[in-house]
Amino acid sequence: MSNDKPAVNPHTGQPLPEETSPPAPPTGTPGAAAAGEGLAPAGKQSGPPQFSSMSSAQELAVRSVLETVMDPEIGLSVIDLGLIREIHLHGGKTLVRMMLTTPFCPYAPQMMAEVKQAAESAVAQPAEVEILPDAWSPDMMPDPGLLGFSY
Repeated sequence: MSNDKPAVNPHTGQPLPEETSPPAPPTGTPGAAAAGEGLAPAGKQSGPPQFSSMSSAQELAVRSVLETVMDPEIGLSVIDLGLIREIHLHGGKTLVRMMLTTPFCPYAPQMMAEVKQAAESAVAQPAEVEILPDAWSPDMMPDPGLLGFSY
């Protein structure tokens, strides 16, 4: 079946970005290792995730679709909670590095599967979700007021 319509993201209804090749992986990051080449060392980032001014359309598409992935206990998206710390698209794979609100979150497998599925729906390549061991706190949220109380 031939379809002349552009591919549409099932989560957002927006057309999928069309890029022919993934961007080159970041280089020169201190602490880069084979497993996490070009990634910042875990545990060093606090506050909302820092966005590069060079974010690709693919990364923005992944971030956008991840706004539909909800934490079942809190009722806010993984983006609103600041759980998504990094998104890397390179080597034909998407790597999403995220945190959990508690170390032994009973919903971790479900949330990881939803993040993986959402990332793969936004960018037509396999995705991997890595859980960071860092402790989460509301100050990592872009808007902590979404929790409904001030701290």
